[in-house]
Amino acid sequence: MKRLFTVIGLGRFGYSVAQTLVTKGCEVLAIDKDEERVQAISDIATFAVQCDATDERALQAVSAQNVDVAVVSIGENIEASILIVQTLKEMGVKSIVAKAVAPIQGKILKNLGVDEVIYPERDAAIRLGHRLVSPGVIEYLELAPGYSVEEVSVSDKLSGMSLEEIKLRGQHNLNIIGIKKQVSRMVKGKIKTEEIFNFTLKPNDVVEKGDVLVMIGQEEDLDRFCAYV
Repeated sequence: MKRLFTVIGLGRFGYSVAQTLVTKGCEVLAIDKDEERVQAISDIATFAVQCDATDERALQAVSAQNVDVAVVSIGENIEASILIVQTLKEMGVKSIVAKAVAPIQGKILKNLGVDEVIYPERDAAIRLGHRLVSPGVIEYLELAPGYSVEEVSVSDKLSGMSLEEIKLRGQHNLNIIGIKKQVSRMVKGKIKTEEIFNFTLKPNDVVEKGDVLVMIGQEEDLDRFCAYV
């Protein structure tokens, strides 16, 4: 049985969430009070409805209480997001994820019973900061305070070395999850380049410039490694 989600607020964040859920085979009830946004997603979402989500009767009319998970993605309007979350809880929606733009907003949403608070702008700013300080960092994901997963491009210094020679665990106190490589092959007379992800790693695997190391560890160790390479 397909899971049913409702996404309330169809700005860039909400639209992307709804689109991703549909591509993963889920049913999505997309809600916004802006007609143009509803029209824009009508060909993607299972159901697209224009209504004021702060109105409990309007939400009940579209059966928003029957979803498995509700995503409230109107963080910019703090009062509306809080009211919608409170209404959804009163309607019996068991799982709610909400977008927030400020810590105080997130704290209030948590107190109302939201399962997870998302800070898209803050998280994007943190990732950008890491890339600016360490140009070799392609992507960054915080797992817990002080620990993260980072994608780091292979430099000239590491190119041609094996994982055993790099000594990620012994010398740098890091664990490697996998290696991303760009592989070119001929397809119907044309060269096609695709990315492959090697997660069955061996000590004698050799990395080349252009590869990406996906590593996990303490942020201070990751920072030292990026400075080292």
